[in-house]
Amino acid sequence: MTHIICIANQKGGVGKTTTAINLSAALAVSEKRTLLVDCDPQGNATTGIGLEKSSIDKTLYHGLIGKADAKSLIVDSEIDSLKVIPSRVELIGFEVEMMSDPNREMALKNLLAQLVDSFEYIIIDCPPSLSLLTVNALTAADYMLIPLQCEFYALEGLGQLLETVRRVKHTLNPNLKIVGILLTMFDKRTNLSRQVAEETEKYFKNLVFNTIIYRNVRLGEAPSFGKPILLYDAVSTGAQNYFNLAKEIMSGQCKRQK
Repeated sequence: MTHIICIANQKGGVGKTTTAINLSAALAVSEKRTLLVDCDPQGNATTGIGLEKSSIDKTLYHGLIGKADAKSLIVDSEIDSLKVIPSRVELIGFEVEMMSDPNREMALKNLLAQLVDSFEYIIIDCPPSLSLLTVNALTAADYMLIPLQCEFYALEGLGQLLETVRRVKHTLNPNLKIVGILLTMFDKRTNLSRQVAEETEKYFKNLVFNTIIYRNVRLGEAPSFGKPILLYDAVSTGAQNYFNLAKEIMSGQCKRQK
């Protein structure tokens, strides 16, 4: 059975792409057949996993507009069991070109349906906005994971995101669940990080993952080398954090109704 998880938060800089890359890698090294789908026109997950955009023939864009089938978009990563559907800036054109299509919210769902049972986990990296691409990801996904940075204003805008989820559940994807809220960029030296964590747990209770992603220099360096943290520095705090998140998800987190 395939579990499709989208990583979403309309705020930028909260760790969406870092989480998408490193959760995918952690699942893959745990011998789970995993696909990372870069659904952000910035293509940061594509470069962060080590792919050269200029050498890619077809991207997610070509699949979404019906110019390529899903299997033809898949490329290899350094990890045998981790595959990638990459993206480039041309993905921006998807929203304009599909504006008059009555099934525009279903494009990603229909594309990924071609890969049913080819993967155990499909991880979708969303853009930092509540755009048509994000709605496509929410429509295609079984679960949404929300990264939440432990900084001032962290909870601002979360209500808007949850309202979007409610609307998608009502109209497009009634089975969508929130698999959990992931606290990121936690700095154990500051009171602010602890306060944000306490506030989040107070309001969202069992929705918050036990795993916390701590601020870690090596985790910040890894994307510039085109490597997930597990390949860049396997003994770092960041690597251990994401491996713990993968274990939490594999242990049955995805099976619980949230």
